[in-house]
Amino acid sequence: MHPKALLEACSELVRLTLKFDHPADAIVSRFFREHRGLGPRERATMAETVYTVLRKKLLFDHLAPSGSGPKERRLAILGFYGPGDFLRSALTDQEIRWLDQCEAVKPTDLMDRHRHNLPEWLVQPLKDQVGNDFWPLVESFNLGAGLDLRVNDFKAKRADVQKELAKAGIKAVPTPYSPWGLRIAGKPALNKMEAFTRGDFEVQDEGSQLLAMLVDAKRGEMVVDFCAGAGGKTLAIGAAMRSTGRLYAFDTSAGRLDSFKPRMARSGLSNVHPAAIAHERDDRVKRLSGKIDRVLVDAPCTGMGTLRRNPDLKWRQNEKAVEEMAVKQTAILQSAARLVKPGGRLVYATCSVLPQENEAIAEAFSIANPDFIPMQCGDILDGLKVAEAQKLCAGGENGALYLRLWPHRHSTDGFFAAVWQKK
Repeated sequence: MHPKALLEACSELVRLTLKFDHPADAIVSRFFREHRGLGPRERATMAETVYTVLRKKLLFDHLAPSGSGPKERRLAILGFYGPGDFLRSALTDQEIRWLDQCEAVKPTDLMDRHRHNLPEWLVQPLKDQVGNDFWPLVESFNLGAGLDLRVNDFKAKRADVQKELAKAGIKAVPTPYSPWGLRIAGKPALNKMEAFTRGDFEVQDEGSQLLAMLVDAKRGEMVVDFCAGAGGKTLAIGAAMRSTGRLYAFDTSAGRLDSFKPRMARSGLSNVHPAAIAHERDDRVKRLSGKIDRVLVDAPCTGMGTLRRNPDLKWRQNEKAVEEMAVKQTAILQSAARLVKPGGRLVYATCSVLPQENEAIAEAFSIANPDFIPMQCGDILDGLKVAEAQKLCAGGENGALYLRLWPHRHSTDGFFAAVWQKK
């Protein structure tokens, strides 16, 4: 595509995304469906341009007024993903001079808000938690996420999948904590590989894999994934159960469960039973009350731990949304807890880094439910031979009560988990 045409397409996609009426990934996907003539290189350029604009929105909003032309074009120029000379060939002389001036601005001369590119309501909660690590955390959010795979060890061995990827020219290294994980650079077309169609691996962040490990489901047990979504953790739990027992995948979205079915078919698992429920008090849930060995509540959340890959969330959420989410999370956790039988395990997890959705929910649940005894996540992961398990955790007297993952420390998305055993 000609540079000028590509820049115009980037500008239009930026304009659509900044309406914030739908998630950025959905807007990008829809745009590509409507413009099927775009090649892989154009799509990559456009997507990365949009995500760069979202990551650095406050900085670009600060720089844009000094330029000329439509604002979305100026933002697309600032965030353009590709060679500088390619971009400049699409610009007027005036735009080139303006871009040169913008690129000459030193980060040290900027205000903090133009460096961290976070909404003000989010800044202090992060500083309170990570202290001097605030700027490394910000940098990790703005770098974007890598790509992790979970090897389906019900079907394949990690070393064998690693070798098959190498033959395809894809370098993969074992993840440092999860025994199922491989980490790869770039974004190769994995869904065209034979190993993928065989169900030997799934794309899944290492943090999600560790959440599934905390469930520690055994052969022959009755297990519930209470908010299964697209089913990534469900499949990891099912593989750990060696396709025995019974694993219910509940979700309020029948559409999400339908999209899960092809993944389930690839996995080779026969113990998974997807079921759409109307709400957390659905009759299907009531019938299983007190019968389940292990329950995972991967609760809906603000997603503030996934800003590496979903930077639009920081502009689409606010303090009120966090408060409303906490009410919903409390209700879902309380309902899911009714499923757990005596001696059973309950796991609460989010992909948020906000204490209102994490520690506050867990602590309130413990107080309200004295028959649920908190378990040390560090000890559980130690028992599963996870390397440096205690460093993945925080809270409690020994600092290992909760799983607490951070992108700048662990190279995962931000995750939280709390675990209880019912008396």
